[in-house]
Amino acid sequence: MLGIIISTPLAPPPCITNFIPKPATKSLHPQFLLNFSSISSSHHHGSNLAHKRLLPLASTKASVGSAEYIVEPGTSVNFSRELKVPGCSEPLVLLGTGFREKVFAIIGVKVYAAGFYVASSIKEKLGAEIVKDPTLFTSILKAPFQKSLKIVLVRDVDGKTFWNALNDVILPRIKEPTSVDEFALSTFRDTFQKRDLKNGTLILLTWVEPSKMLVSISSDGRPSNIDAVIESENVTMSLFDGYFGDSPVSPTLKASVADGIAVVLN
Repeated sequence: MLGIIISTPLAPPPCITNFIPKPATKSLHPQFLLNFSSISSSHHHGSNLAHKRLLPLASTKASVGSAEYIVEPGTSVNFSRELKVPGCSEPLVLLGTGFREKVFAIIGVKVYAAGFYVASSIKEKLGAEIVKDPTLFTSILKAPFQKSLKIVLVRDVDGKTFWNALNDVILPRIKEPTSVDEFALSTFRDTFQKRDLKNGTLILLTWVEPSKMLVSISSDGRPSNIDAVIESENVTMSLFDGYFGDSPVSPTLKASVADGIAVVLN
């Protein structure tokens, strides 16, 4: 599990009551339904090319403009249905959401919400039969389309603590780190080490290739720059496994994404 030490002390009552989880509400699974609809077509050298996107059938319109979003129920964080990600050739679409929780004694404290985005070409790259395959998420990682994990902090966390938590997920999954792995880990660490990650900070971890991941961080809106490039298949696959492997750090995220994939590919 991904252990995160919160930088803001968890004081005893009365302030600790702010973090007591609310009673469970009716399950929202699947949080939204997805389908493919043709949004445009063009002619190229006499051929008709249909461009398709994933479109939620049940989503909530934001109060600002016409943007649509999905509400992650555990944290009430809004995730846009479509996301422009630095380094990606096209907008990615939301496949599922969840949250990361750290338990102190008997009290669960939510640290961040997360949304998993993929390229709309997922249906063309993966067949429906993959849904029941135990290697589903490995296939998603290795498939030739871009994917991104958007993290939204709901607590203040210092960068060193956040990195240590990521490293605790990555390092045990690498039996014998190579010099390439060590350089990638060093780059990853330096990206977070001296940052103060405040409540509301956005972090994008984007797999543009199975062995290449982009890191983007912003405390004031959607990240527009690439803060680091991590090039190590061991590192990038280990992190992905931490979220979507047998012992995911966010079970709610993995379950939600699995639901979304099943709807998309069937």
